[in-house]
Amino acid sequence: MVLDGQSPDAVRQTARTLASGELAGVPTETVYGLAARADQDEAVARIFAAKGRPSDHPLIVHVLDEAGARVFAQDLPPVAHLLMEAFWPGPLTLIVRRVPGIAAAAAGGQDTVGLRCPSHPVFRALMAECRALGVEGLAAPSANRFGRVSPTTAAHVADEFDPGLTVLDGGPCEVGIESTIVDVSRGGLVLLRPGVLTPEQLEAAAGLPLHAPDAQAPRASGTLAAHYAPRATVRLMSTEALREALAGEHPAGLAVYSRTSFAGTRGSPVLLRAMPAQARAAARQLFAVLRELDAAGATQIWIESPPQEAAWDGVRDRLSRAAAAFAPR
Repeated sequence: MVLDGQSPDAVRQTARTLASGELAGVPTETVYGLAARADQDEAVARIFAAKGRPSDHPLIVHVLDEAGARVFAQDLPPVAHLLMEAFWPGPLTLIVRRVPGIAAAAAGGQDTVGLRCPSHPVFRALMAECRALGVEGLAAPSANRFGRVSPTTAAHVADEFDPGLTVLDGGPCEVGIESTIVDVSRGGLVLLRPGVLTPEQLEAAAGLPLHAPDAQAPRASGTLAAHYAPRATVRLMSTEALREALAGEHPAGLAVYSRTSFAGTRGSPVLLRAMPAQARAAARQLFAVLRELDAAGATQIWIESPPQEAAWDGVRDRLSRAAAAFAPR
């Protein structure tokens, strides 16, 4: 059941659904989320069941503001405040120490929790209505079956789940890939998942160097080796490797997603989609293109590797994990 996110009545109805412990598909600026109230473990369990997601793979708790964050955070260190001032509301998740006894299921049983404050106006209107009903945070992973392509429209969500699921339509997502995740729970600044925010932006705001995760880093959403995969087999290829492959015979049902134009391909017809030259534009359309190619009947998707530039880290991460789902084991 898709509801118009521009309707205050639809927003209130969705808030009541969530407050009652049921699930709803909700828009954010990154991707659509499958939401439940984060303070009720039995409600959060419905997310894991609906997605087929392992219960120890943590979810992100979405809040309206710092006051909402403090319901779940045992403390917010100075670096967290600096990053919140710079990037909240927006596509940044902060991993902080969790208040004991709350959101344990959403945290995957860890003593840390991921918190994000989305900027999407429909989500913020929904969160304000939830607050009025006593709900300060929504656990909301991407609204798709576990490991599959994330949704960036309400129609994508409706295609994934039972028709009875309430889906609040906020239009196409502006960012298009999931949030950057930074761990600030251990005194430093550790990047757990890249997004559209660059390391330089994060370091400039925090005044600290950004580190790679170590063995003690908390588990975080969307960081499994194989993730974000369409039904079609994904191959991530260098420009030259893709050029050479297209010059020879290639399989039926082949789709190509690339920044470079490849003329004169041989063999069976090829479904071509142009990847934008700018990283933000590529991120915005990435998941929608993968879903479109699946729907068009592609059996293989050959993708030109993104540039080795920081602005492309988030797109490269999602494509690498999508391709890893089909790597030989």
